[in-house]
Amino acid sequence: MWKNELTTLLNINYPIIQAPMAGGPTTSELVAAVSNAGGFGMVGAGYMSPNQLRNQICEIRELTEKPFGINLFVPSKYTADPEKLRTATALLQPIMDELQVEEGPVLPTFERDLITFQEQVNIIIEEKVPICSFTFGIPSPQVVTKLKENSIVLIGTSTTVKEAVMIENAGLDVVVVQGAEAGGHRGTFHGQENDSLIGLMSLLPQTADAVTIPLIAAGGIMDGRGIMAAKCLGAIGVQMGTAFLVCEESGANSLHKNAIMEASEDHVVLTKAFSGKMARGLNNRLIEVIKQYEGVLPDYPLQNELTKAIRKSSAAIGTTAHMSLWSGQSPRLAKKLTVSELMNKIINEAKSLNQKL
Repeated sequence: MWKNELTTLLNINYPIIQAPMAGGPTTSELVAAVSNAGGFGMVGAGYMSPNQLRNQICEIRELTEKPFGINLFVPSKYTADPEKLRTATALLQPIMDELQVEEGPVLPTFERDLITFQEQVNIIIEEKVPICSFTFGIPSPQVVTKLKENSIVLIGTSTTVKEAVMIENAGLDVVVVQGAEAGGHRGTFHGQENDSLIGLMSLLPQTADAVTIPLIAAGGIMDGRGIMAAKCLGAIGVQMGTAFLVCEESGANSLHKNAIMEASEDHVVLTKAFSGKMARGLNNRLIEVIKQYEGVLPDYPLQNELTKAIRKSSAAIGTTAHMSLWSGQSPRLAKKLTVSELMNKIINEAKSLNQKL
């Protein structure tokens, strides 16, 4: 029941991909453990410097001989609106004072982001990483050609049927179909973010009818039931984030893991408060403070930099009040297990369901 086009393409036993969660959760231990268990580990390299990326690739190769992949954020142009920056800074200042944050933001620029992206692409080629996925957009035709000339399998991320069609037309090999249930940042890159909030059960079969490349389902999938449901709707693989985020090998802060374990589905909200880009996570004080001002926040990644020190300080003093607690819509299904235990659980559940069906 497991072998298909995706397992062959990725050279894995089970079409279970660990979501590339940027910002710390995707440690070398987590990525290697998923690959060693027969799934596919992914590095969330969105916020990494080129040197950090190369070092992590080397670390992972010390822990596994199995294939793994790298996820990159595709840079998009943004404007540093002075008025929006002043408004956001004023909103955040009382929280910074309360937390005694003295570290000032270092605002990024699109030009710098583009250079970093190009350097990351070069490292993936130099290190012969077999799989590269993309979030927040489609890489340029030049980048696509360069990677494919080096036999690297390319995976895009879509939140609408139209985005999936664009990804196929750009020559990528596989598309992750991200339903509205997914935790963390939305992968939307075409149209308005509010228009992309389509549930996976609706989005997946419509996308399956519109494209011919393999589909990976993402959003709220936590167990064997989710895998079988996704398979019935047209996917040949799943990408799971929150399920792996609470695993022992994950680099997520223990406060974050515990918050997910204690949460229910009605605690999960969509917010732009932390980064300026829509993301799904557990509600907390910072989200409530910023909620009514989301329309005037600076663009991503500027807002992300403005809140960086606040998030770090909140975690340091042991409170989740101002942390970005990314989570999908199924926190009740989270289990604190090792990767090996979680993979075995998922596989056995899916096998049992397959026999019943």
